[in-house]
Amino acid sequence: MQRQQGYNVYHPIGWDSFGLPVENYAIKVGKTPRVAHDEAKVHFREQLKRLGFSYDWTKEISTADPEYYKWTQWIFTQLYKHDLAYQKEQPQWWCETDNTVLANEQVEGGKCWRCGNPVTKRNLKQWFFRITAYADEILEATDALDWTEMVKTMQKNWIGRSVGAEVEFAVSGQDSKITVFTTRPDTLFGATYVALAPEHPLISQLVNSDTREKVEAYVQASQQKSDVERQENKEKTGVFTGSYVINPVNGQKLPIWVADYVLGGYGTGAVMAVPAHDERDFAFAEKFDLPIVQVIDKPEHSADAGCYSGEGELINSGQFNGTRSEDAREQIVAWLEQQNSGRSKTTYKMRDWLISRQRYWGAPIPIVHVDGRAPIAVADECLPVILPEVEDFKPTGGNTSVLAQVDDWVRVWVDVETGKTVPITEPKPDGENVGVEGRRETDTLDGYACSSWYFLRYLDPHNDNESWNPELINHWMPVDYYNGADHAVAHLLYSRFWMRFFYKLGFVPTPGAF
Repeated sequence: MQRQQGYNVYHPIGWDSFGLPVENYAIKVGKTPRVAHDEAKVHFREQLKRLGFSYDWTKEISTADPEYYKWTQWIFTQLYKHDLAYQKEQPQWWCETDNTVLANEQVEGGKCWRCGNPVTKRNLKQWFFRITAYADEILEATDALDWTEMVKTMQKNWIGRSVGAEVEFAVSGQDSKITVFTTRPDTLFGATYVALAPEHPLISQLVNSDTREKVEAYVQASQQKSDVERQENKEKTGVFTGSYVINPVNGQKLPIWVADYVLGGYGTGAVMAVPAHDERDFAFAEKFDLPIVQVIDKPEHSADAGCYSGEGELINSGQFNGTRSEDAREQIVAWLEQQNSGRSKTTYKMRDWLISRQRYWGAPIPIVHVDGRAPIAVADECLPVILPEVEDFKPTGGNTSVLAQVDDWVRVWVDVETGKTVPITEPKPDGENVGVEGRRETDTLDGYACSSWYFLRYLDPHNDNESWNPELINHWMPVDYYNGADHAVAHLLYSRFWMRFFYKLGFVPTPGAF
């Protein structure tokens, strides 16, 4: 249609072919992923050409080809050099069927987005992209986008910026403290209990002989639920730990509960519960017969039933009585800072992007590990790190991919200063740093790492010298059509991250429509 209207239209074609779908299909048909991929690509190409679509086949790409994923790996090393790719250990979603970790966006209703089977949690050391570093930029640019309001709202809600305060509650009878995040420090005098996420690291220190068994059973049951399930409006569940904290503003002892409506990945994984002014806390307090203390005077027109979450004058709040809640927030935080019991804080619902997978069919992560040193990024001239051919590529269910068993590929000589690598099967290189033995990272990149930036490679698909020519980007961008609102909080959000990162490095002239 656009061509018929006289526009110069760029209509490329490509294959999003790294990741679980191709590997699982290869297992099903009894072929290697490379063979399954190459054969399917031939058939798909024939079918699409018969249908007569106006793709420009000279711009064809495949994310599973080394000439493409070389640049995915290059992007990874750029992120790593700028402290935007990192490793950390924490509980991750694990699919027993697909034998790999999953990002939060890939868990739907407590089930794997691909196979539909329930997921569990495993404590694993994984690679992440620090997408949260761009949360404010992405959020602030959202309103100006020429996108549907639905998609923009989905992204805003997923980023979920909250401005508030962190408050420290000392645990009664212990040296430890529990830090909570709250957007309503003005209601601090109305806190009647503290609730911890089942993932909170202090839980084991807070239980006693009477509560340990119940708490451990509750924590285990909570791990079977997704974050979405735990946030749904339904009957609240929880269990008392047996311990208490001290409210820093009035010295009152508050019971510490474990409740799965609190998320470990949001804020600090702990909340101060104010039942009189928060609906979730109110429902929880009513169920477990916990105190409800009103600290904001309700306007005359407000309903008497339930809790009141609006603004008003403070009551039952000591020296802050009579202060408007809007003003009291700042005053109470300032008082907490003077007492070394709190501070201003901005937090986000969006988590950093979990990018590593324990599967074979993906771009190798271009990192070498040497004992006693930080991970070493592979030098640009040594990219791509080619995915080796293996006879048995099926996942083992362990904490590593099958690549960990390919010893000749895993072991390399590495220059710890430059990242230059030489296969271990070749003679040990000369030089002070080159002859150090290292081990390649054996996790692979999730398919989204390849497919959420390919709109840029489409514009310069056969460039061997750089990921793309900035002049071509400047001529053709932004993308005019991007399929599927289902991509709003995954592909599209990641694409906005890429564009802002590349813009900061000068690789694209503008973030464009992102």
